[in-house]
Amino acid sequence: MDRIAANVMEITGAEIVIRCLQEEQVEYVFGYPGGAVLYIYDELSKQDKVKHILVRHEQAAVHGADGYARSCTKPGVALVTSGPGVTNAVTGIATAYMDSIPMVIITGQVPTPAIGLDAFLECDTVCITRPIVKHNFLVKDVREIASTIRKAFQIATTGRPGPVLVDIPKDITNQKAVFSYPQNVPMRSYSPVTRGHSGQIRKAMQLLMEAKRPMIYTGGGVILGEASGELARLVHALGFPCTNTLMGLGGYPATDPQFVGMLGMHGTYEANMAMQHCDVLLAVGARFDDRVIGNPKHFHQEERRIVHIDIDPSSISKRVKVDVPIVGNVKDVLADMLSQLTASQERPDAAALAAWWKQIDEWRGRDCLKYDRTSAIIKPQSVVEALYKVTEGNAFVTSDVGQHQMWAAQFYKFDQPRRWINSGGLGTMGFGLPSAMGVQLAHPGAQVACITGEASILMCIQELSTCKQYRLPLKVVTLNNRYMGMVRQWQEFFHGNRHAESYMDALPDFVKLAEAFGHVGMRIDKPADVEGALREAFAMKDRLVFMDFITDQTENVFPMVPGGKGLSEMILV
Repeated sequence: MDRIAANVMEITGAEIVIRCLQEEQVEYVFGYPGGAVLYIYDELSKQDKVKHILVRHEQAAVHGADGYARSCTKPGVALVTSGPGVTNAVTGIATAYMDSIPMVIITGQVPTPAIGLDAFLECDTVCITRPIVKHNFLVKDVREIASTIRKAFQIATTGRPGPVLVDIPKDITNQKAVFSYPQNVPMRSYSPVTRGHSGQIRKAMQLLMEAKRPMIYTGGGVILGEASGELARLVHALGFPCTNTLMGLGGYPATDPQFVGMLGMHGTYEANMAMQHCDVLLAVGARFDDRVIGNPKHFHQEERRIVHIDIDPSSISKRVKVDVPIVGNVKDVLADMLSQLTASQERPDAAALAAWWKQIDEWRGRDCLKYDRTSAIIKPQSVVEALYKVTEGNAFVTSDVGQHQMWAAQFYKFDQPRRWINSGGLGTMGFGLPSAMGVQLAHPGAQVACITGEASILMCIQELSTCKQYRLPLKVVTLNNRYMGMVRQWQEFFHGNRHAESYMDALPDFVKLAEAFGHVGMRIDKPADVEGALREAFAMKDRLVFMDFITDQTENVFPMVPGGKGLSEMILV
């Protein structure tokens, strides 16, 4: 009887996979079926707790899971088959890895006996993805599926988040084992630090109290670490200026007077000048990347003392040597800093701080984001400003990559975290539409806008079909200048104005294309019609509306720090 009871408890590897996802309370899996994952798909169809979203390309599956994860606190999940299914997903995985997005990707593999024999639909998934995942696994025993998937979710969501891949051969999904899902899986080689060192925090607070020209520089780690509240309280308590990176927008309210705008290559004049000329810099969940500080040699021309808080010790002093490193969850470290500040009578030098703000206000007076508001041609900046007005700043905004991405970052004022969804590290064209699908699924009643360009949208345009199938009422805002805009801008500035292959001279009629997919299409070519078109589109709460805004072909993104230059060497007009 005992043997019979044990046999009754055995289930297939495919069912174990689904049971694991249920245990993790996974809401959506974004995927595309194929031979190596058919047993898993068969089990998916037998239950309704875990919903599947059928994309039209595996890259979009990972982008969809990515957008879902960025906009909420849950990890994204993608499911693709072996061979080309995996290789199609690589761009999405790399995108998530560069931006530290928690995600689990389950991939099919050819049967175990065929691995290494160049079997049909085989590729070495573990080796191909190793540089672009936080970790990956090849499951060789059906009894290891549950513990491996538990490890995957644990690794993906703790420490510095990131994508974790689980590769499962087809025969393993058809074998049977007893299912038992562990709540915790000890891993000797994986034990991320969470609490910051109290002595280092005291040193940091002392530096901040001594500052005459302080600056707080924050990145995506504030958002991933759910630390926006603590950051705002610390900034207000200190009275210091604060800037966000592209990935950190919304981590501190953009409408707050202490916010000096985004910094970096296309950051504001005041943010970049304050960053360059501060004497004490507090960096929180940011990594001093090349698009933020420009040329490191130029950055080091000014002496400053730097405090750097990050969950990942490898990010500290990687590009810029810091004075006080603090490894830990940014939320906990900022809370400890607030506690020390509250308990202390010491405060920053008020007179020095007032003089510093006076200098920052002079920099602000340059009005570095000004553009021609009287043009007879639609200016792309005006479309983003109108979008902000129509949505009252409350939309989730995804973007592709290029000029439109920078204008969205500059002109849509994000006051809340997880509202700005974009590919920051990898710069992936095609990210905008599928990531917006994930956002809309995570927030069914929310306003979701995808700001894109006519070149980027064509990368994953097939996902309009997915949007139709699942009735996702996205609003696509295309800033159509009939160029690969950022490529054209660089060619104009640095390549003798030779527009080599950057002109899009074979564009579709986007209105008819949207209608062919079953959606609403609009073409807007007059400045006076911009706001009205947006209001009309957002009034259609149950329809996807594709808005093709015909914008000025000559408009460039300013300010701009040229490659190899320093933060104070901006082009302003």
